[in-house]
Amino acid sequence: MALRYLTAGESHGPALVGILEGLPAGVRVDPAEVSRQLERRRLGHGRSPRMQWEADRLEILAGVRHGLTIGSPVAMVIHNTEWPKWQEAMSVEAPADPDAVRETGRGQPLTRPRPGHADLVGMQKYAYPEVRNVLERASARETATRVALAAVARGLLEAVGVTVTSHVVRIGEVAVPEEAPRPGPGDEQAVDADPVRCFDAGVSGRMQERIDRAKAERDTLGGVVEVLAHGLPPGLGSHVHWDRKLDTRLAAALMSVQAFKGVEVGDGFRSAEVPGSKAHDEIVAEEGAFRRATDRAGGLEGGMTTGETLRVRAAMKPLSSLTQPLRTVDVESGEAAEAITQRSDVCAVPRAGVVTEAVVALELADALLDKTGGDSLDEVRRNLGAYIDDVRARQL
Repeated sequence: MALRYLTAGESHGPALVGILEGLPAGVRVDPAEVSRQLERRRLGHGRSPRMQWEADRLEILAGVRHGLTIGSPVAMVIHNTEWPKWQEAMSVEAPADPDAVRETGRGQPLTRPRPGHADLVGMQKYAYPEVRNVLERASARETATRVALAAVARGLLEAVGVTVTSHVVRIGEVAVPEEAPRPGPGDEQAVDADPVRCFDAGVSGRMQERIDRAKAERDTLGGVVEVLAHGLPPGLGSHVHWDRKLDTRLAAALMSVQAFKGVEVGDGFRSAEVPGSKAHDEIVAEEGAFRRATDRAGGLEGGMTTGETLRVRAAMKPLSSLTQPLRTVDVESGEAAEAITQRSDVCAVPRAGVVTEAVVALELADALLDKTGGDSLDEVRRNLGAYIDDVRARQL
């Protein structure tokens, strides 16, 4: 593993913290671009009203000088603008008057775990008497840190001509047709301009209507996002061991995002429905290079990139915080109850697409550095260029 990262912080704590280690020196880092990526994470029809008052205030603390990485770990903080409201309830020090904290409403014990959330099993695992300590870290708020760190890693990818984008292909039962056009490297703004980040305007309208209906029914919706990476060279990843396969690493990264329950590469599950003659991509020679005639494999074969567009999909379940709560048990009394209600989105799939872009970008940057090595961006470029030249020479 060439690239490593850590995140820390709670949903209502003072800040989120991230460290990214392993980037070569010379990668351009623009705080405004990192902040823009954080803003993209807040997009989407179906968001809760909290997006109107919560904001992400970024501060880069280490690893960057004069706008360029210096080869040491990059450290950043995303300050929580809502912290003053939660300072007493989330203080690291024992409160002098616990009853006063509870009176704010934020210190009230949460003893009715939500079905489908980490609440109950987290309480059981860590011997907590209530849910607060679980939901604070299990919250998808943590993904803001990964989006910010990935914005730095994207600088490395873009420096060698690799772009990563995403779009929503399903919300509930409303889906984009399989034959519909997919966004290209320059279509990010067009996707983000759509209220549900769908590249098909007609389907987008139906998705928005479905979200509005779910809101009226006090329910939530999940969906599917597709992540595309353009400009990848062949040979990132490896076939020689299970944990070096790029599809292994991408699947783990995508499944690590809160509320995601399934991943497929290329045609994925659909490929199980057809014979082999219709499941694989035939190889052709075009202008002195070997190419695939179709994209059924999603740009990955044997755990390695093929040089074609990488295409992965991930399925997100409906959020478990409902305004019409499901049945649960009050762990304090042992009696039947309704689950706690937290501020939540009706549908978080559009913004989740930005998070899936982030974790894919982090894995691709890691795989690139595994292949090229290099302590500086110039060295990475030089090594990658020599490798690509060698591949091309062998194809002529």
